[in-house]
Amino acid sequence: MRNLSLLFLIGILLQACGGAANEESLPILGRDVVVDGQTQKHQVRDFEFVNQDSQLVTNQTFAGKAYVVDFFFISCPTICPKLTKQMLRVHNRFEADDRLLLLSHSIDTKYDTIPRLKAYAENLGVSSNKWHFVTGEKEEIFGIGEDYFSIAVDDPDAPGGFDHSGYIILVDANKHIRSYATGTDPESVDKFMEDIDRLLSEMEPTE
Repeated sequence: MRNLSLLFLIGILLQACGGAANEESLPILGRDVVVDGQTQKHQVRDFEFVNQDSQLVTNQTFAGKAYVVDFFFISCPTICPKLTKQMLRVHNRFEADDRLLLLSHSIDTKYDTIPRLKAYAENLGVSSNKWHFVTGEKEEIFGIGEDYFSIAVDDPDAPGGFDHSGYIILVDANKHIRSYATGTDPESVDKFMEDIDRLLSEMEPTE
């Protein structure tokens, strides 16, 4: 499944090659779509989840901001600890910049309850002011993953019962995918943080 996910992402990225307005600006990734006869760039759909503080998290939570996305589950015995470690690097690097937030979706909606997500966030030393750990209906979590070019599926043969890609994804204030990293690879995340800097340089500073 991870190989399938990688091939899918590569296809999306190849379609985006050359689509940037200029070499200084990050490209908008994803296939163009036609809505009411008009061609538009791929955007993340509207969503509604609940975070570790029992707060509703929607697209409006990120209005006017860029955000970084991943998919994980607390009991994951394989890639998730490495993924969270790299997400924490992003958090610490941009903690003081209000233009960037983080969003982590639990794919284990049965086990990862709100209190467990709260304890997980507290153990990392982060708050929902910067980093939202969300849960919701499993179909919605898995479905929104497709919008981010990240795949999560039930797999009883996989460690922990799930198979999922370990991507970290950058989304701009217009719900466009702008960059991604292999979340278990520190060098990939280093380059990803450079892309975050590039995107934030295009945004107005907060007061």
